[in-house]
Amino acid sequence: MFLKRILISFLVFFQTLGWAVPPKEKFYKSQQAWKKLQERLPEAYQLNENNQPQEYFWQWQKNNVHVDFYPQPNAPAKIILLHGVGTNGRQLSLILGHPLAEAGYETMALDLPGYGLTQYPSKGAIRYDDWVQLVSDFIDNEAKKDDRPIFLYGLSAGGMLTMHVAMQNKNVKGIIGMTFLDQQRLAVKKGTMRFSPLSPIILPSMQISAKTPVGYMPLPMSLVSKMYALTNDPQALKIMLNDNTSAGNTMSIKFLNSYMNYKPKYNLSSFTQCPVLLTQPAEDHWTPLAYSQPVLERLSVPHQVVMLPKGSHYPVEAEALEQLKKSSIEFIQQNLKN
Repeated sequence: MFLKRILISFLVFFQTLGWAVPPKEKFYKSQQAWKKLQERLPEAYQLNENNQPQEYFWQWQKNNVHVDFYPQPNAPAKIILLHGVGTNGRQLSLILGHPLAEAGYETMALDLPGYGLTQYPSKGAIRYDDWVQLVSDFIDNEAKKDDRPIFLYGLSAGGMLTMHVAMQNKNVKGIIGMTFLDQQRLAVKKGTMRFSPLSPIILPSMQISAKTPVGYMPLPMSLVSKMYALTNDPQALKIMLNDNTSAGNTMSIKFLNSYMNYKPKYNLSSFTQCPVLLTQPAEDHWTPLAYSQPVLERLSVPHQVVMLPKGSHYPVEAEALEQLKKSSIEFIQQNLKN
């Protein structure tokens, strides 16, 4: 009993005073990581002093959620961009937020709790369910401002997040995702995690640990996932892995368990909210097309797949980025007519 109390005290202390410290930078204009990363992108996708997004914080419960914002009051639609477990909002602004803004759309890239520059009270308290509810509430907040249609874009784990959100929010007009990972499928769980041969041991152990104080312990995302396949550019990968607001991040066992075992509002075969576009990088070595196909096969809504030539999981390749921009704009334009 004494040792158990010592362990609990240590874990609580570790959680509240150590790894749970929010990011040191308040705004991306003060962060160097994304500035180094954008040097690996084509020149047309690099930001300067004149075209960086506005930055603001939106209060959600006890979190100050950082938002990259390209205001376009006369835009026909709004696009909200959601990252996965290896990226952040600014990295999405680079590859799609700014390009869509240049095309005349209002874009907002969120930093979900635990990532980017969002300020949170305790990282150990964050759950994937919180991400779903936060995004849904943010959409409701935007819908109250005006009646412009709202589209969602999600990269990696953010792809399925868009669908989970749309299952409970009727204000979503369309979904653009990369990729759609149904973690209820064991093959997807094993295929996306690191050390997948050990999954018969790791997965049950994670569920048990999540119910104990051990669940608050941080795990490097590069240790538990295939973060080495985040992008195919070695220099870009190094930059991202050294960035503790994106690929170099840690998250608790409790968060990972909530993500891997999230129960959506209803079965995918009953999804009727909006059309879906999958923008699949052709050279994605983390989540190939086969991982998203089981989701697409169960959809009754209009859906399509566009391959991004030469594209990494996080695409930095010119051909992939141009196709991502082109297909996203076409999808939005097509569904604004409907």
